Amino acid sequence: MSWKQQNRLPVSALRNLGPKSAMMLAEAGIGSLDELRELGAVKAYLRVKALRPKGASLNLLWALAAGLEDRDWRDITPEEKTSLRLEIRNLGR
Repeated sequence: MSWKQQNRLPVSALRNLGPKSAMMLAEAGIGSLDELRELGAVKAYLRVKALRPKGASLNLLWALAAGLEDRDWRDITPEEKTSLRLEIRNLGR
């Protein structure tokens, strides 16, 4: 499958995402892998978090960040988690 075909896939095709996470992303207006890649994991997470403050845990962020790199979410290192949290904090300013 070509890169363009992969990007047109629904966000539910992303590694690490279950139906609930895919639904929350769709509610936030993120329906394809292309849209998710364009936003990036942190901005996509923040968009979902704004709609579902209690429904979006940091595990969603780990899943998005790892999935965009075709990695398992459990492989996100403590350093990467810190970097993602800092990016959230910086975008909040």
